[in-house]
Amino acid sequence: MATVYEIVQGLSQAAANAHDGALNEDGTPIAAGLQREEGNALLDKRVMDGFNVKFYGNMMCIGYHSEVQLKEVYANGFEGEVEQKIADIASFLKKEYRKITGESVALTKEDEIDVRVENSSRVRSWVTAKQHYKVGGLDEAMQNDAPSSDTMEAGWKSFLDQGGWDGKRPENDTRNKE
Repeated sequence: MATVYEIVQGLSQAAANAHDGALNEDGTPIAAGLQREEGNALLDKRVMDGFNVKFYGNMMCIGYHSEVQLKEVYANGFEGEVEQKIADIASFLKKEYRKITGESVALTKEDEIDVRVENSSRVRSWVTAKQHYKVGGLDEAMQNDAPSSDTMEAGWKSFLDQGGWDGKRPENDTRNKE
């Protein structure tokens, strides 16, 4: 059984392996399910898109960002296409995690996808989306709403209690008392 650190490190490394221009061991480009991987990089207009992962408790959030045209946004099934992109990214992360660690990880989709389209002009528009996943192997006790405990050592606590604004001043302090 992998530790929390190993699971998070493996998934983070899997996400880092998907950078633009990344190659496999045999020299072929890595396909993470993004639009920038489609077409010829020298001849076609490059689509700026990418993803990130965030961890909190036993959950992982996959964020996706891409440039879009408004005609794509108003077409039927736009939200489904974005959801499929994030599902492709999650599938890539699972495959890459297996390559890195030799073990598998379960990513279970939680809630609905959050898709947001913004524009800065009539020409420039972009979509940001995020989907939350429960990471297998991370236990329920790691949730954010679990209270934290005081882990300060006694030596540090006594050190901090000696000083401060209301603490006793040392003998060699010659400043005014005001």
